[in-house]
Amino acid sequence: MEPLDTVLTAHRAYLLGWNIGVAGGSDLPTYRSDVPHAPLNGVLRVAGRTPQDALAEARRRLHGVPRVWWVGPDSDAGTADGLVALGAAQVARMPIMTVGIGEAADVPTPAGVHIAESTDLATFVTAYARVSGIPADGVPATVEREKAFTGDGMVHRLVGHLDDGRVVATAVAWISHGLVTLYFVGTQPEQRRRGIGAAMTRAALDLAAERGVRTAALTSSAAGESVYRSLGFRPVGEFRLLTF
Repeated sequence: MEPLDTVLTAHRAYLLGWNIGVAGGSDLPTYRSDVPHAPLNGVLRVAGRTPQDALAEARRRLHGVPRVWWVGPDSDAGTADGLVALGAAQVARMPIMTVGIGEAADVPTPAGVHIAESTDLATFVTAYARVSGIPADGVPATVEREKAFTGDGMVHRLVGHLDDGRVVATAVAWISHGLVTLYFVGTQPEQRRRGIGAAMTRAALDLAAERGVRTAALTSSAAGESVYRSLGFRPVGEFRLLTF
């Protein structure tokens, strides 16, 4: 298993791949996609800065876009509480989870579902935007940012589709720093509770294993945690997501 520091570094590398603004240094890395969706703009860590100083600088860099603060094990102790004292609201606690790919559970792909890599960004983004809450008017900007993605690693985009071609699920497999990190794992609402999300996750792990990767990581929503636990993922840390 990769150390937590490596997991956090790979996570920062993925979100910095969306950045078209000022990224800053390792003390306050930020990313700005200009997509009107808070998780695609934000602050990745606070190290060696007071919450007041970090807030002032982040506001300069991220003015005009919705944004989040990822406060996890790579931020100074007390950062989250310091930001809350300045008016931040906590929107989620998200476990950072990992699994050795060789130890992950096998799951079947539901009948009638086919999983493959996709290069059709318009269809791919439209599908995950609906699940993630990206507004329809933000989809074109999201497609452009996906086209221009510049992260330190390799992105593989997986879609699950039915026999008639309808896309019912997505997953991004981000291979960087020796592991695969999963993003945008989601199933369309009308197709949930069929095991599609677990199958998409397993397909992403298999893709990574074929490329010599041995460890998988993700940051789970509350809704997805039980699915990931059933596959063998276990928490190794936590992010507190904050917003002002």
